Amino acid sequence: MSKLKVAVIGAGFMGKTHVENLRRLGFVEVAAVAGITQDEADRFAAAHYIPRATGNYKELLADPEIVGVHVCTPNALHAPVAKDALTAGKHVLCEKPLAMSAKEAKEMLDLAEKKKLCHATNHNLRYYPAVQQARAMIANGDLGEIRVVQGTYSQDWLLYDTDFNWRILRKHNGPLRVMGDIGSHWMDMIQHVTGLSITALCADLKIIHKTRKQPKVAIETFAGKTLTPEDYNEVKIDTEDFGMAMLHLGDNCRGAYTVSQVSAGCKNRFEWLIAGSKASISWNQEKPDELWIGERNVPNRLLLKDGSLYYPKAASYADYPGGHSEGYDDAHKQLYKRFWSRVMDRSLPIEYPTFADGLRGMQLLEAVIESNKKKAWVKCAPAKGKK
Repeated sequence: MSKLKVAVIGAGFMGKTHVENLRRLGFVEVAAVAGITQDEADRFAAAHYIPRATGNYKELLADPEIVGVHVCTPNALHAPVAKDALTAGKHVLCEKPLAMSAKEAKEMLDLAEKKKLCHATNHNLRYYPAVQQARAMIANGDLGEIRVVQGTYSQDWLLYDTDFNWRILRKHNGPLRVMGDIGSHWMDMIQHVTGLSITALCADLKIIHKTRKQPKVAIETFAGKTLTPEDYNEVKIDTEDFGMAMLHLGDNCRGAYTVSQVSAGCKNRFEWLIAGSKASISWNQEKPDELWIGERNVPNRLLLKDGSLYYPKAASYADYPGGHSEGYDDAHKQLYKRFWSRVMDRSLPIEYPTFADGLRGMQLLEAVIESNKKKAWVKCAPAKGKK
Protein backbone atom coordinates (compact mmCIF):
# COMPACT_ATOMS: atom_id res chain seq x y z
CA MET A 1 0.00 0.00 0.00
CA SER A 2 1.20 3.52 -0.74
CA LYS A 3 1.66 5.91 2.17
CA LEU A 4 -0.49 8.97 2.77
CA LYS A 5 1.52 12.08 1.91
CA VAL A 6 1.13 14.79 4.54
CA ALA A 7 2.60 18.28 4.92
CA VAL A 8 3.50 19.97 8.21
CA ILE A 9 2.96 23.73 8.27
CA GLY A 10 5.13 25.26 10.98
CA ALA A 11 8.81 24.66 11.64
CA GLY A 12 9.10 25.24 15.39
CA PHE A 13 8.85 23.15 18.56
CA MET A 14 5.44 21.69 17.71
CA GLY A 15 6.34 21.13 14.07
CA LYS A 16 9.21 18.90 15.20
CA THR A 17 6.91 17.00 17.57
CA HIS A 18 4.36 16.38 14.82
CA VAL A 19 6.98 15.21 12.30
CA GLU A 20 8.58 12.74 14.71
CA ASN A 21 5.28 11.13 15.67
CA LEU A 22 3.74 11.07 12.21
CA ARG A 23 6.71 9.00 11.11
CA ARG A 24 6.04 6.44 13.83
CA LEU A 25 2.72 5.50 12.21
CA GLY A 26 4.30 3.72 9.27
CA PHE A 27 1.52 4.50 6.79
CA VAL A 28 2.08 8.29 6.67
CA GLU A 29 4.90 10.09 4.86
CA VAL A 30 5.95 13.59 5.87
CA ALA A 31 6.31 14.81 2.31
CA ALA A 32 6.87 18.52 2.90
CA VAL A 33 7.25 21.28 5.45
CA ALA A 34 6.37 24.97 5.27
CA GLY A 35 8.09 27.60 7.40
CA ILE A 36 7.71 31.34 7.88
CA THR A 37 10.59 31.85 5.43
CA GLN A 38 12.31 29.63 2.88
CA ASP A 39 15.49 29.64 4.99
CA GLU A 40 13.64 28.43 8.08
CA ALA A 41 11.89 25.71 6.09
CA ASP A 42 15.17 24.61 4.47
CA ARG A 43 16.93 24.31 7.84
CA PHE A 44 14.04 22.34 9.31
CA ALA A 45 13.80 20.04 6.29
CA ALA A 46 17.55 19.35 6.35
CA ALA A 47 17.49 18.59 10.08
CA HIS A 48 14.55 16.19 9.72
CA TYR A 49 15.26 14.71 6.27
CA ILE A 50 12.09 16.05 4.68
CA PRO A 51 12.32 16.10 0.87
CA ARG A 52 10.46 19.34 0.23
CA ALA A 53 10.54 22.73 1.95
CA THR A 54 8.88 26.05 1.23
CA GLY A 55 8.30 29.45 2.76
CA ASN A 56 4.86 29.59 1.10
CA TYR A 57 2.46 26.95 2.43
CA LYS A 58 -0.02 27.58 -0.40
CA GLU A 59 2.40 25.86 -2.79
CA LEU A 60 1.84 22.65 -0.83
CA LEU A 61 -1.94 23.04 -0.86
CA ALA A 62 -1.84 23.08 -4.66
CA ASP A 63 -0.12 19.67 -4.75
CA PRO A 64 -2.71 16.91 -5.40
CA GLU A 65 -0.43 14.25 -3.89
CA ILE A 66 -0.63 15.85 -0.44
CA VAL A 67 -3.83 14.60 1.16
CA GLY A 68 -3.70 16.64 4.35
CA VAL A 69 -1.78 18.97 6.63
CA HIS A 70 -0.82 19.47 10.25
CA VAL A 71 -1.11 23.14 11.23
CA CYS A 72 1.62 23.94 13.79
CA THR A 73 1.91 27.70 13.26
CA PRO A 74 1.57 30.46 15.86
CA ASN A 75 -2.04 30.62 17.05
CA ALA A 76 -2.98 33.70 15.02
CA LEU A 77 -2.38 31.73 11.81
CA HIS A 78 -4.35 28.59 12.73
CA ALA A 79 -7.65 29.71 11.24
CA PRO A 80 -6.42 31.27 7.96
CA VAL A 81 -4.04 28.38 7.21
CA ALA A 82 -6.59 25.71 8.12
CA LYS A 83 -9.33 27.36 6.05
CA ASP A 84 -7.01 27.62 3.05
CA ALA A 85 -6.17 23.92 3.43
CA LEU A 86 -9.83 22.89 3.71
CA THR A 87 -10.73 25.01 0.68
CA ALA A 88 -8.00 23.16 -1.22
CA GLY A 89 -9.59 19.84 -0.24
CA LYS A 90 -7.03 18.79 2.39
CA HIS A 91 -7.77 16.99 5.64
CA VAL A 92 -6.58 19.12 8.58
CA LEU A 93 -5.18 18.39 12.02
CA CYS A 94 -4.68 21.72 13.80
CA GLU A 95 -2.88 22.67 16.99
CA LYS A 96 -4.80 24.19 19.88
CA PRO A 97 -6.24 26.60 20.75
CA LEU A 98 -8.03 26.09 17.45
CA ALA A 99 -8.45 29.75 16.56
CA MET A 100 -8.35 33.31 17.90
CA SER A 101 -12.09 33.35 18.60
CA ALA A 102 -15.12 31.09 18.76
CA LYS A 103 -16.39 32.77 15.58
CA GLU A 104 -13.27 31.72 13.69
CA ALA A 105 -13.46 28.19 15.12
CA LYS A 106 -17.11 27.88 14.01
CA GLU A 107 -16.14 28.96 10.49
CA MET A 108 -13.44 26.28 10.43
CA LEU A 109 -15.86 23.59 11.62
CA ASP A 110 -18.58 24.61 9.15
CA LEU A 111 -16.12 24.61 6.24
CA ALA A 112 -14.68 21.20 7.15
CA GLU A 113 -18.14 19.68 7.38
CA LYS A 114 -19.27 21.31 4.13
CA LYS A 115 -16.23 19.90 2.34
CA LYS A 116 -16.72 16.49 4.03
CA LEU A 117 -13.11 16.43 5.18
CA CYS A 118 -11.60 14.91 8.33
CA HIS A 119 -10.69 17.51 10.95
CA ALA A 120 -8.99 17.28 14.35
CA THR A 121 -7.87 19.57 17.16
CA ASN A 122 -4.58 18.43 18.69
CA HIS A 123 -5.69 17.79 22.26
CA ASN A 124 -3.13 15.00 22.41
CA LEU A 125 -2.93 14.99 26.22
CA ARG A 126 -6.15 12.98 26.36
CA TYR A 127 -4.28 9.97 25.01
CA TYR A 128 -1.94 8.89 27.79
CA PRO A 129 -2.92 5.28 28.60
CA ALA A 130 -3.43 6.13 32.29
CA VAL A 131 -5.80 8.96 31.36
CA GLN A 132 -7.85 6.63 29.22
CA GLN A 133 -7.99 4.13 32.09
CA ALA A 134 -9.31 6.91 34.37
CA ARG A 135 -11.97 7.72 31.78
CA ALA A 136 -12.97 4.06 31.52
CA MET A 137 -13.17 3.74 35.31
CA ILE A 138 -15.51 6.73 35.56
CA ALA A 139 -17.67 5.48 32.69
CA ASN A 140 -17.88 2.10 34.48
CA GLY A 141 -19.10 3.75 37.69
CA ASP A 142 -16.01 2.87 39.74
CA LEU A 143 -15.91 6.34 41.31
CA GLY A 144 -19.65 6.73 41.77
CA GLU A 145 -21.12 10.21 41.31
CA ILE A 146 -18.41 12.74 40.38
CA ARG A 147 -18.54 15.53 42.95
CA VAL A 148 -15.25 17.46 42.94
CA VAL A 149 -12.46 18.18 40.42
CA GLN A 150 -9.23 19.96 41.35
CA GLY A 151 -5.92 20.54 39.66
CA THR A 152 -3.26 22.64 38.02
CA TYR A 153 -1.19 22.97 34.90
CA SER A 154 2.02 24.63 36.03
CA GLN A 155 5.31 25.31 34.25
CA ASP A 156 8.41 27.43 34.94
CA TRP A 157 9.79 28.18 31.47
CA LEU A 158 8.67 31.86 31.68
CA LEU A 159 9.69 32.38 35.33
CA TYR A 160 12.15 35.23 34.68
CA ASP A 161 11.57 38.52 32.89
CA THR A 162 14.37 37.52 30.51
CA ASP A 163 12.35 34.49 29.37
CA PHE A 164 10.62 35.23 26.07
CA ASN A 165 8.76 33.53 23.23
CA TRP A 166 6.29 34.49 20.50
CA ARG A 167 3.52 33.07 22.70
CA ILE A 168 3.92 36.03 25.06
CA LEU A 169 2.67 38.54 22.47
CA ARG A 170 -1.08 38.94 22.01
CA LYS A 171 -0.71 39.64 18.28
CA HIS A 172 0.72 36.15 17.74
CA ASN A 173 -0.93 34.10 20.48
CA GLY A 174 -4.31 35.75 20.99
CA PRO A 175 -5.82 37.51 24.01
CA LEU A 176 -4.96 34.65 26.40
CA ARG A 177 -1.60 33.01 26.96
CA VAL A 178 -1.35 30.64 29.90
CA MET A 179 -5.12 30.00 29.88
CA GLY A 180 -5.10 29.54 26.11
CA ASP A 181 -1.94 27.46 25.85
CA ILE A 182 -2.35 25.11 28.81
CA GLY A 183 -5.63 26.04 30.51
CA SER A 184 -7.34 24.86 27.33
CA HIS A 185 -5.76 21.43 27.87
CA TRP A 186 -6.96 21.26 31.49
CA MET A 187 -10.56 22.15 30.64
CA ASP A 188 -10.64 19.81 27.65
CA MET A 189 -9.28 16.87 29.62
CA ILE A 190 -11.47 17.26 32.70
CA GLN A 191 -14.57 17.15 30.48
CA HIS A 192 -13.20 14.26 28.40
CA VAL A 193 -12.35 12.13 31.44
CA THR A 194 -15.43 12.83 33.55
CA GLY A 195 -17.97 12.98 30.73
CA LEU A 196 -19.31 16.18 32.31
CA SER A 197 -19.56 19.57 30.67
CA ILE A 198 -18.37 22.85 32.21
CA THR A 199 -21.60 24.81 32.72
CA ALA A 200 -20.26 27.90 34.53
CA LEU A 201 -16.93 29.40 35.53
CA CYS A 202 -15.38 32.27 37.45
CA ALA A 203 -11.85 33.22 36.40
CA ASP A 204 -9.06 35.54 37.51
CA LEU A 205 -5.92 36.33 35.47
CA LYS A 206 -2.64 37.94 36.49
CA ILE A 207 0.33 39.40 34.60
CA ILE A 208 3.31 38.83 36.88
CA HIS A 209 5.94 40.48 34.68
CA LYS A 210 4.56 43.80 33.44
CA THR A 211 7.54 44.08 31.09
CA ARG A 212 9.89 41.45 29.68
CA LYS A 213 13.21 41.52 27.88
CA GLN A 214 12.63 40.35 24.31
CA PRO A 215 15.64 38.80 22.53
CA LYS A 216 16.75 40.63 19.43
CA VAL A 217 16.72 37.32 17.55
CA ALA A 218 13.92 34.74 17.43
CA ILE A 219 14.17 31.76 19.79
CA GLU A 220 12.29 28.48 19.91
CA THR A 221 9.74 27.57 22.59
CA PHE A 222 11.44 26.52 25.87
CA ALA A 223 14.78 27.95 24.66
CA GLY A 224 16.64 31.19 25.37
CA LYS A 225 18.38 30.54 28.71
CA THR A 226 21.89 31.54 27.59
CA LEU A 227 21.41 35.08 26.25
CA THR A 228 23.20 38.11 27.72
CA PRO A 229 21.69 41.55 28.69
CA GLU A 230 22.77 43.25 25.47
CA ASP A 231 20.78 40.67 23.49
CA TYR A 232 17.40 42.07 24.66
CA ASN A 233 14.86 44.85 24.10
CA GLU A 234 12.35 45.63 26.89
CA VAL A 235 8.67 45.29 25.90
CA LYS A 236 5.34 45.73 27.69
CA ILE A 237 3.42 42.48 28.32
CA ASP A 238 -0.30 42.13 27.54
CA THR A 239 -0.94 38.42 28.28
CA GLU A 240 -1.26 36.62 31.62
CA ASP A 241 1.44 34.57 33.40
CA PHE A 242 -1.03 33.01 35.85
CA GLY A 243 -4.72 32.19 35.89
CA MET A 244 -7.27 30.39 38.05
CA ALA A 245 -10.88 29.38 37.66
CA MET A 246 -13.70 27.92 39.72
CA LEU A 247 -16.00 25.59 37.82
CA HIS A 248 -19.45 24.03 37.74
CA LEU A 249 -19.59 20.72 35.85
CA GLY A 250 -22.89 19.08 35.04
CA ASP A 251 -25.58 19.57 37.67
CA ASN A 252 -23.73 18.84 40.90
CA CYS A 253 -19.97 18.72 40.43
CA ARG A 254 -17.78 21.63 41.54
CA GLY A 255 -14.09 22.30 40.98
CA ALA A 256 -11.17 24.66 40.61
CA TYR A 257 -7.83 24.76 38.81
CA THR A 258 -4.81 27.03 38.37
CA VAL A 259 -2.47 27.52 35.43
CA SER A 260 0.97 29.07 35.58
CA GLN A 261 4.12 29.55 33.52
CA VAL A 262 6.05 31.09 36.43
CA SER A 263 6.05 28.26 39.02
CA ALA A 264 9.68 27.32 39.73
CA GLY A 265 10.42 23.62 39.50
CA CYS A 266 7.23 22.72 37.63
CA LYS A 267 8.43 21.63 34.23
CA ASN A 268 5.12 20.38 32.85
CA ARG A 269 2.93 19.65 35.86
CA PHE A 270 -0.47 18.94 34.38
CA GLU A 271 -2.31 17.45 37.34
CA TRP A 272 -5.88 16.69 38.32
CA LEU A 273 -7.80 14.96 41.09
CA ILE A 274 -11.33 13.70 40.46
CA ALA A 275 -13.34 12.80 43.57
CA GLY A 276 -16.49 10.70 43.44
CA SER A 277 -18.92 9.28 45.98
CA LYS A 278 -17.04 5.94 46.03
CA ALA A 279 -13.40 6.79 45.24
CA SER A 280 -10.98 9.38 43.92
CA ILE A 281 -8.34 9.23 41.19
CA SER A 282 -5.40 11.51 40.49
CA TRP A 283 -2.88 11.84 37.64
CA ASN A 284 0.22 13.99 37.04
CA GLN A 285 1.75 14.36 33.57
CA GLU A 286 5.25 14.49 35.08
CA LYS A 287 4.61 10.87 36.21
CA PRO A 288 2.47 9.79 33.24
CA ASP A 289 2.39 6.03 33.92
CA GLU A 290 0.97 6.39 37.44
CA LEU A 291 -2.71 6.55 38.35
CA TRP A 292 -3.40 7.15 42.06
CA ILE A 293 -6.60 5.59 43.38
CA GLY A 294 -7.92 6.62 46.81
CA GLU A 295 -10.75 5.14 48.86
CA ARG A 296 -12.17 5.85 52.32
CA ASN A 297 -11.96 2.47 54.07
CA VAL A 298 -9.15 0.58 52.32
CA PRO A 299 -5.52 1.52 51.61
CA ASN A 300 -4.85 3.82 48.69
CA ARG A 301 -3.08 2.28 45.70
CA LEU A 302 -0.96 3.25 42.72
CA LEU A 303 -1.83 1.62 39.40
CA LEU A 304 1.17 1.61 37.07
CA LYS A 305 0.53 1.59 33.34
CA ASP A 306 -0.12 -1.95 32.18
CA GLY A 307 -2.59 -2.60 29.40
CA SER A 308 -3.21 -6.12 30.65
CA LEU A 309 -4.66 -4.61 33.86
CA TYR A 310 -6.71 -1.91 32.14
CA TYR A 311 -10.25 -1.90 30.84
CA PRO A 312 -10.19 -3.08 27.19
CA LYS A 313 -11.05 0.36 25.82
CA ALA A 314 -8.13 1.95 27.67
CA ALA A 315 -5.77 -0.93 26.85
CA SER A 316 -5.96 -0.02 23.16
CA TYR A 317 -4.00 3.15 23.96
CA ALA A 318 -1.08 1.22 25.48
CA ASP A 319 1.18 -0.11 22.72
CA TYR A 320 3.93 -1.36 25.04
CA PRO A 321 3.84 -3.84 27.94
CA GLY A 322 3.67 -2.81 31.58
CA GLY A 323 6.92 -1.29 32.81
CA HIS A 324 7.63 0.30 29.43
CA SER A 325 6.83 3.99 29.78
CA GLU A 326 4.53 5.78 27.32
CA GLY A 327 4.60 9.56 27.50
CA TYR A 328 4.14 12.85 25.68
CA ASP A 329 5.27 11.67 22.25
CA ASP A 330 3.15 8.52 22.49
CA ALA A 331 0.06 10.62 23.25
CA HIS A 332 0.61 12.45 19.95
CA LYS A 333 1.11 9.17 18.12
CA GLN A 334 -2.16 7.73 19.44
CA LEU A 335 -4.16 10.74 18.24
CA TYR A 336 -2.47 10.85 14.82
CA LYS A 337 -2.95 7.09 14.37
CA ARG A 338 -6.70 7.39 14.91
CA PHE A 339 -7.04 10.49 12.75
CA TRP A 340 -5.12 9.30 9.70
CA SER A 341 -6.60 5.80 9.95
CA ARG A 342 -10.01 7.37 9.56
CA VAL A 343 -8.80 9.39 6.57
CA MET A 344 -8.01 6.01 4.99
CA ASP A 345 -11.23 4.33 6.17
CA ARG A 346 -14.25 6.54 6.84
CA SER A 347 -16.14 3.60 8.37
CA LEU A 348 -13.94 3.85 11.48
CA PRO A 349 -15.34 5.70 14.51
CA ILE A 350 -14.18 9.23 15.32
CA GLU A 351 -11.89 8.60 18.29
CA TYR A 352 -10.10 11.94 18.29
CA PRO A 353 -11.02 15.54 19.16
CA THR A 354 -12.54 17.32 16.18
CA PHE A 355 -12.96 20.99 15.34
CA ALA A 356 -16.19 20.79 17.37
CA ASP A 357 -14.02 20.15 20.45
CA GLY A 358 -11.77 23.02 19.41
CA LEU A 359 -14.81 25.28 19.08
CA ARG A 360 -15.97 24.22 22.54
CA GLY A 361 -12.54 25.14 23.88
CA MET A 362 -12.72 28.59 22.31
CA GLN A 363 -16.17 29.18 23.80
CA LEU A 364 -14.82 28.35 27.26
CA LEU A 365 -11.78 30.59 26.77
CA GLU A 366 -14.04 33.47 25.79
CA ALA A 367 -16.03 32.79 28.97
CA VAL A 368 -12.73 33.06 30.89
CA ILE A 369 -12.06 36.45 29.28
CA GLU A 370 -15.57 37.65 30.08
CA SER A 371 -15.43 36.42 33.66
CA ASN A 372 -12.05 38.01 34.33
CA LYS A 373 -13.27 41.31 32.90
CA LYS A 374 -16.52 41.31 34.90
CA LYS A 375 -15.00 39.67 38.01
CA ALA A 376 -18.08 37.47 38.06
CA TRP A 377 -19.45 34.02 37.25
CA VAL A 378 -20.27 33.33 33.60
CA LYS A 379 -22.63 30.60 32.39
CA CYS A 380 -21.44 28.20 29.68
CA ALA A 381 -23.75 26.20 27.46
CA PRO A 382 -23.18 22.43 27.92
CA ALA A 383 -21.11 20.73 25.24
CA LYS A 384 -23.07 18.69 22.73
CA GLY A 385 -23.63 15.16 24.01
CA LYS A 386 -22.53 15.91 27.59
CA LYS A 387 -24.44 16.60 30.79
